[in-house]
Amino acid sequence: MNPAIVLDFVTLFFAGILAGALFVIDYGVGHAIAAILDEQSQIQIRQTLIRSLRILMPVIFILTILLGVAITVLDGFDQGFAFRLTGLLVVLSSFVLALIGTAPINAAVLTWQPGAPPKNWQALVSRWERLDRARTWVAIMAFALFLTATALKLTVH
Repeated sequence: MNPAIVLDFVTLFFAGILAGALFVIDYGVGHAIAAILDEQSQIQIRQTLIRSLRILMPVIFILTILLGVAITVLDGFDQGFAFRLTGLLVVLSSFVLALIGTAPINAAVLTWQPGAPPKNWQALVSRWERLDRARTWVAIMAFALFLTATALKLTVH
């Protein structure tokens, strides 16, 4: 099998994992936490999720970005180049949203006392949710762009 095609599929795998994980966090976990838990429990769950995902999610982001760079360089100016390059730029923007948007809020959440959160905790959670929704849909768009680039490449072969 062609190494570039293998790299395409590995890139798709990580882009799909990234988009799927963000989608589940945003539309599944977040809504469940807010719907059924009291204030103290919500904060404890958020802190636990942040601790458990603060290594995993950046690793998935970075692998997706590095693989996206590698396949974009390796494939060069083929039929999927514009989609691949746009996908790479889009996943980078999702990562930037995480770095400057959700990560600072996550860091603040880890300092909260669950029994005595700051007065603006709900506003910060709402801001995090808006930023997370944006980064989720941007990651989904990156996955769709990488998928399109791969499909175009495979139709030529």
